[in-house]
Amino acid sequence: AAAPRPKSSIASLNCNPLIPEYVCISTCFSSKILSLETDVLPKYKLQLPETTWWILLHYSPFKAFWDWIILFLVLYTAVFTPYSAAFLLDEHGDRECGYTCDPLNVVDFMVDVLFVVDIVINFRTSYVNHNDEVITVPCRVAKHYITGWFAIDLFAALPFDLLIFRSRSDEMATFIGLLKTARLLRLVRVARKLDRYSEYGAAVLFLLMCTFALIAHWLACLWYAIGFLERPYTETGWLDNLAQQLGKKYNDSDPRSGPSIKDKYVTALYFTFSSLTSVGFGNVSPNTNSEKIFSICVMVIGSLMYASIFGNVSAIIQRLYSGTTRYHTQMLRVKDFIRFHQIPGGLRLRLEEYFQHAWSYTNGIDMNAVRQ
Repeated sequence: AAAPRPKSSIASLNCNPLIPEYVCISTCFSSKILSLETDVLPKYKLQLPETTWWILLHYSPFKAFWDWIILFLVLYTAVFTPYSAAFLLDEHGDRECGYTCDPLNVVDFMVDVLFVVDIVINFRTSYVNHNDEVITVPCRVAKHYITGWFAIDLFAALPFDLLIFRSRSDEMATFIGLLKTARLLRLVRVARKLDRYSEYGAAVLFLLMCTFALIAHWLACLWYAIGFLERPYTETGWLDNLAQQLGKKYNDSDPRSGPSIKDKYVTALYFTFSSLTSVGFGNVSPNTNSEKIFSICVMVIGSLMYASIFGNVSAIIQRLYSGTTRYHTQMLRVKDFIRFHQIPGGLRLRLEEYFQHAWSYTNGIDMNAVRQ
């Protein structure tokens, strides 16, 4: 009698026995690639955990799709929240017109709603405990989430924009606008999930460049906020110099005077990129003490990021060419062996061709070591 077939981990996907096995395997592969969770197809998952219809498995395709939606929303908030908090400090909209006059407020409200939905989903998403067990009990799942990321997610989902339009004070509106930066706390959670892609060199390089650009964007927002807060008390800041260069001088009686928001943002971003990369030309320079202190901090951050990014780039390039280096090293050993034993020309060519063929077939992998 034939030996019984071992139970496959494909059953963990709850595949129908009538469905071909390759379909289940492709589903496993797609879930592993798309999911942001660290335990996508864990080793312990040899069978489908017992669950109810209102509990969502953390490795399900829907959860993977939802995590990518939240990732894009977090990236949106990481870009537009500091921008609106800094460059729109003096533009809180027309409170008489209503909350929906500004399209950016409508988008922010939709993002807040989706963040609230994400909190509800996390209350009903399974997790893995310290014993490598999938927990699907609703009360334990809720307790695990409350003691974990619930406080950060709740604070990041508060609708601060509605509080702004309920406030008649510009100072309070500015303070509440700065509180919107609390949404950036979600980046900590996203960074922890994206750590699973650190084994791919191209992904690491892309994430490093995105991180560099995002930090430059944040610093540009801070650079403008410093210049905006100091401009009423001094006329030597970088904003006044920019206004003189563009011929758009400030007029205290006209709040719309001075350079446009586009000019100010592009100039601030140009300054932070040039400072972080240490290639500043001096055409945008700090003049006040606060601007000089901020510039020193930017240069320190830039030196650390410069070393980190180029260090990782060097490691990635070295990893890409490690196979080529091993090939030339082994080929050099073969040639040394041929020269030492004075092997004839015909046999020498056969040895070199055999080595090249074996390398192209195994790519330098020791098959005996793999079999053991």
